[in-house]
Amino acid sequence: MPTRRAALALPMLWPGLARAQGAWPNRPVQLIVPWAAGGGTDTVARIFAQGLQTEIGQPVNVVNRTGGAGITGHAAIAAATPDGYMLGIGTSEFATFRIMGQSELGPQDFDLLSRLALLPAGVTVAGNAPWRDVQAFAAALKEGRKGQFTGSGVGPGGSWHLACAGMCRALGLPADQVRWIPSTGGAPALQDLVAGGLSLFTGSPVEAQSLASAGRVRVLAVMADARMATFPEVPTLRQAGLDWVYQNWFALIAPKGLPAEVRTALLAAAARAHARADVREQMTGRGIVPVWEDPAQFAAFVGQFSETTGTLLRELGLAKS
Repeated sequence: MPTRRAALALPMLWPGLARAQGAWPNRPVQLIVPWAAGGGTDTVARIFAQGLQTEIGQPVNVVNRTGGAGITGHAAIAAATPDGYMLGIGTSEFATFRIMGQSELGPQDFDLLSRLALLPAGVTVAGNAPWRDVQAFAAALKEGRKGQFTGSGVGPGGSWHLACAGMCRALGLPADQVRWIPSTGGAPALQDLVAGGLSLFTGSPVEAQSLASAGRVRVLAVMADARMATFPEVPTLRQAGLDWVYQNWFALIAPKGLPAEVRTALLAAAARAHARADVREQMTGRGIVPVWEDPAQFAAFVGQFSETTGTLLRELGLAKS
């Protein structure tokens, strides 16, 4: 039986005990993915979710909220209660929704925590194409008339379209030198490339890996800072003398207004999860480049990215503002 002194002390302990019991996280966390299951964003999300789940000791459930070219899922993240139990994987599209007139959603609607991973664009041509290296392809592109070459891999204004436009600008050509053919994804675009209906594919070389191994396509270059582990023999554009890098990115974001203590705990747990060897090995094994930065660095990157892509979208005639 507790003594009177102990009994008097219990009420003083209860507030601290309640805070400990209510500290984040004390229940499952949802991770919203604005794109379909099986794609690059979903793959990054599920790898990261495994690591985060281990670190926080609570289930982390990946929920695919598709539709509206990524708008539906991003809107769900922005509208969620800012308590740390509804997070999201943001993709580069949320930086271009507003300028393309698709939605008022933008970076200002989220708590930008960190990028998680990068997926470099590439320059991929058909296996029977005459160009053996990216320098030869670049020379042909320069010599050709506007619109003679066609590219695909995503819809107009999407990541791989921007990758192509930036490469053209780096060559001193108009952003729309390559005529863009809209596509629902990398797989159909690559089939068109193999069939001779396209000149190039600027999506991730990872998507082309099996076709490249079979000799049906040829990856000439990657638009990365360094060579990819999955394509060690393929140079970067910079190594080939062209100053252009484009890497699709996937980020950890949350609704605005996270309580300070939740945000601090979340960032610490997410950083530990991202640093786990099993998480990083799964990413690199799939040709995905892991990256972690602090929120200030991420916000600065998003600002620069928005400026660069805004310029390209205007030159492509796709900007509405």
